[in-house]
Amino acid sequence: MPGNSKLVIIGDGAFAEVAAEYFREESHYQVTGFAVERAYLRKSELLDLPVVALEDVEDEFPPSHHDAFAAITYNELNRLRTRLAAAAKSKGYCLASFVSSHARIAKSATLGEHCFIFEDNVVQPYVTIGDNVILWSGNHIGHHSHVGDNCFIASHVVVSGFCVIGDNCFLGVNGAVANNVTIAKDCWIGPGVVITADSEPGQLFPAAKADASKVAAYRFFKVEA
Repeated sequence: MPGNSKLVIIGDGAFAEVAAEYFREESHYQVTGFAVERAYLRKSELLDLPVVALEDVEDEFPPSHHDAFAAITYNELNRLRTRLAAAAKSKGYCLASFVSSHARIAKSATLGEHCFIFEDNVVQPYVTIGDNVILWSGNHIGHHSHVGDNCFIASHVVVSGFCVIGDNCFLGVNGAVANNVTIAKDCWIGPGVVITADSEPGQLFPAAKADASKVAAYRFFKVEA
């Protein structure tokens, strides 16, 4: 179980910066540094903290005193985050999770390890969330639903009740999943898409697209350009 007071973050991108601030502001962790694979090591510092090669991370940040969090988004259908978290775990690190104090998690809901749940998420009763799941800001996960391992749910997604979201799925901003629907593993759901029927594994649902009106906004609102 995670229990150390110090944290090393795997990654040096935007999510790593965001995660560091959330961990600093709303957790018991002291973020002490960052790590990336040596082939991608391009900087020696981030946020005034050292960035080291993941291959040597235990020398700088020993797992006896540090937990780890892989701050990677949905690259490679979440497989990159999954692989880097597994690499940290194989080095002896406990994997950290973050749950915002401004999220509403039902007492009967269960969360796996290595999850990051931002503010304004609502996780209703009897929901189960697997390992290595990211819930960005403002989602609704309906009662008795299951979110599988290695998923990334972007902001303001509504998952209705009794749904199943398979492993490694991505759900884009402002999407919705109707009641009693199963999203199979490895599906990519684009922004604004509404899913009303079960999917097959590996399906890609492009973003909902609005076509521009032939009437210009200036004319519609009777204003000058």
